[in-house]
Amino acid sequence: MTSAPDFDYEAALSGCARGDRQALRRLYDQESARLLGVALRIVRQRPAAEDVLHDAFVSIWTAAASFDATRGSARGWMYTVVRHQALDAVRKGAREVAVEEEAIDAIGNALPDPTIADPFELRQDLGRLHDCLVLLDAAKRSSILYAYVDGLSHSEIAERLKSPLGTVKAWIKRGMSALRECMV
Repeated sequence: MTSAPDFDYEAALSGCARGDRQALRRLYDQESARLLGVALRIVRQRPAAEDVLHDAFVSIWTAAASFDATRGSARGWMYTVVRHQALDAVRKGAREVAVEEEAIDAIGNALPDPTIADPFELRQDLGRLHDCLVLLDAAKRSSILYAYVDGLSHSEIAERLKSPLGTVKAWIKRGMSALRECMV
């Protein structure tokens, strides 16, 4: 970590603690490119790294008063804030199950159209979705229904099914994939 020899990080953080926006601006101008690199190495996607950097500077601004020079350098403290923000973003991303847009569309297309007045057509659409759901094993079906019908979080589903969180995520992901294939 090389920096301008005359830049005073502690003074800038102290300025942030006092509400000096220019101090934050100076910190940003001095370190943002390198801090973005740190975030990018951890989250591996530029848009996510930019979000991390933004959130980190908000944290730096709001927590500047908590910086303690006896525990380390001001610059090192900033890098720690960015690192923690990036790791939190990675953890948060790991908790989310990415559902392909096609799967959502397939399920949405199979759901009854509220403008359909003919009860026969309504039953036909519901029957198709029901038939695909029946093909899933009970754990996948329950996980999907809890998530999409009851609106439960993955953690709540894991608790209800008394299964590990990672297993529930896998059931949802695989079940959605199977539904997509069935409804095409």
